[in-house]
Amino acid sequence: MGISFWQIAIVVVLVVLLFGRGKISSLMGDVAKGIKSFKKGMSEDASTNNQDDNSKSENSDSENK
Repeated sequence: MGISFWQIAIVVVLVVLLFGRGKISSLMGDVAKGIKSFKKGMSEDASTNNQDDNSKSENSDSENK
């Protein structure tokens, strides 16, 4: 016994009636902003780690010479 199209449609209609279209769209916009912010933070963190790794390797190379 799986979920049918009609059950999904009823749930969607109830959610829209309870929260309204404006509330749902603003919620989705907030989720999208959060995801973008997370991705930006992860890319900045990765670039910071790469720069730290490069500076450490340069320092060890100059010490070995």
